[in-house]
Amino acid sequence: MALHITSPNITDKAIKAEREKDLALAAKLYEQAIKEKPTDGFSYNRLMIVYRKLKQYKDELRVINKAIKNFREAHAKKTGKGLRRNSITGKLSTAFMKSTGLLDKKGNVVYIPEPIARWEKRKLTVEKRLKK
Repeated sequence: MALHITSPNITDKAIKAEREKDLALAAKLYEQAIKEKPTDGFSYNRLMIVYRKLKQYKDELRVINKAIKNFREAHAKKTGKGLRRNSITGKLSTAFMKSTGLLDKKGNVVYIPEPIARWEKRKLTVEKRLKK
């Protein structure tokens, strides 16, 4: 789980509210925290749990989708989506990633980092619950 990097006041207040069983306030504060820092895994995880406890599965699914989208975009930036394929470095990096199995033959990223893989699994569970 990623360390919370948002303003300590918001996450600390959210944690306190959650401990005091004020889940509505905790949800509001965690929502504020992820607006402030869109790649804060801690706040996303806690917000998903709060919505699960409140049985607000639509909101949980919304947060899961938002988290997956933001983390995929951040991961794409880190993995060299911005590399120039014509440069020597770009070609070497692409060749290396293909040889290690991180890219498929078409150059698409194969590896799904945590916490995205866990969130994808939870997403399936929430979608099943919503269908019932």
